[in-house]
Amino acid sequence: MRYEMNICIDIDGTITNAYYWVNYMNEHFNLNLVDEDIIYYDLCKVAKVTEEQFEDFYRTYSDEIHGNAVIRENAKQVLENIAHEHNIYYVTARDSSLKKITEEWFQKTGLPKGQLFMLGSHNKVKKAMELKCDLFIEDRYENAIELSQSGIRVLLIDCYYNRHALNNNIKRVTDWTEIKEEIHMISKEKKYA
Repeated sequence: MRYEMNICIDIDGTITNAYYWVNYMNEHFNLNLVDEDIIYYDLCKVAKVTEEQFEDFYRTYSDEIHGNAVIRENAKQVLENIAHEHNIYYVTARDSSLKKITEEWFQKTGLPKGQLFMLGSHNKVKKAMELKCDLFIEDRYENAIELSQSGIRVLLIDCYYNRHALNNNIKRVTDWTEIKEEIHMISKEKKYA
């Protein structure tokens, strides 16, 4: 008998390639950023622009950026696999105004169905607790810390902007193949606990 877990999964930077939007920023702000330059989650800091300038950029390109988001290698296959064994919930900081474009993107990419929660903020702990989350897959360092301090186990997918010290409740993973292996091990642990 397997142990069915409730797995919460972030979208941007976790399911999607963390840097797929860099070309949009380069074009809009006349920059020459490469993936390795994205060492801060705060994109204003990366692009050296004001919040107002970034908000203008985001308003202009958000539908296109989210509608054309590139999926990380193996993410779709692993999500399909874990969706057969566990409950998956997509928990994103995206605002609900992006619900239509997000749902269309899920349909276009053929990602497995799971309930979608668009929080409009990075405060994910409350929703994770409501969902009785056993494991959260995330890319934002601050979210990983908050979730882990609330007792939720976190897999933090490696990005240039999240390479900081981790606590015992967070495990850094490099890709979706490793995520699949970790989920299998955690599920076995819980089954025999």
